[in-house]
Amino acid sequence: MANFITMSAETPWYDLFSRGSRDWLRHNQKVRDAVQQNLPNLVAGPDVMTGAQDRTVQVPVHLLEHARFRLADSWNKPQSAAGQGKGKPGDVLRQADPSPGEESGGGGNNEGEVKLMLEFKVDDIIDWLWEELQLPDLKPRHNTAIEDDSMVREGWDKHGARARLDRRRTVKEAVKRRAIQENPVPFTNEDLRFRQLVQRRKPATNAVVLFALDVSASMTEAERKLAKSFFFFVLQGIRRRYAKVETRFIAHTTQAWEFSESEFFNVSGTGGTGASTAFKLALEMIEKEYDPARYNGYLFYASDGENFTEDRPAATDYLNTLAGLLNFVGYVETVPGTHRTTETEMKAICHEIEHAGAPISACDLTRHDDVWQAIRKFFIKQQAE
Repeated sequence: MANFITMSAETPWYDLFSRGSRDWLRHNQKVRDAVQQNLPNLVAGPDVMTGAQDRTVQVPVHLLEHARFRLADSWNKPQSAAGQGKGKPGDVLRQADPSPGEESGGGGNNEGEVKLMLEFKVDDIIDWLWEELQLPDLKPRHNTAIEDDSMVREGWDKHGARARLDRRRTVKEAVKRRAIQENPVPFTNEDLRFRQLVQRRKPATNAVVLFALDVSASMTEAERKLAKSFFFFVLQGIRRRYAKVETRFIAHTTQAWEFSESEFFNVSGTGGTGASTAFKLALEMIEKEYDPARYNGYLFYASDGENFTEDRPAATDYLNTLAGLLNFVGYVETVPGTHRTTETEMKAICHEIEHAGAPISACDLTRHDDVWQAIRKFFIKQQAE
């Protein structure tokens, strides 16, 4: 007689799996939560953007245990309990036990917490994030395919490097030879076949990403960290789409300079803010080194929103010109703690250009979670262009 399991619409989805599968799903979710909570640590070190792409990071994960009953530490310790006695919601039945290490006069002898250090590839973490964010792929321009040299396998030869020996092809040649010989030997040098590598030119889609940062005296360390987190993750998303990605770093006060990545996030300046200087330098780079017909260009700029009032016409002109040459321009305004209720000078410039139909968008960053909202907004905005 067949046994049937009755399921209803209220049945939790994880009850459809076995106990082992449920444990695996629960553990996998805990690992993902731990990774997301430690994402700021990924961008804490130097050269996180231009460093090796196959590097790994360690993430602490809480040791997972199943719920179980546990006897009291001492049989004569007075206990408080909840039963049918007098009480009302909100009453404290028992004071919380001190946390490990909080006992006065020593390191404490309470039960501690065990954490596992799991090692992940940065690319795997980015894959998780993109899967959860459900972000679309960027659209490269159709006329930006350039030729790139590549070594491809093409044909066989009787001579070549031993590492390129094609064993399957060699056996086939030996079988054919032995089929027409009366007393054949198993193998001869004439049976050997080696794969040949030929240099071919194939289309490759390249991109250049320019990062600009306001390093004037008004930019705090917290604002720099928000900008660095955004720059890092938006670059990972662009790298998922293009075969080759070049990065350039521009910092500015009332003047602009190009820096290496390690210097870019550590440089600080004094004085006022002139955003047009950074946009002018970026435009010079595009015109001299990155032909828009051959490169997909992106510019991402971060500042606290302040800009010299007399600099507005020049900043608007340069940024408008860049928006016409690049695939997309993104501006993030770093305001740790709270959103601003008034429109800043830089956001007014971006909104003016955006309303004219240019591929540009602006977003606020007040905390680390806002990074994902900004990335989602920029990627979906660029996809719609």
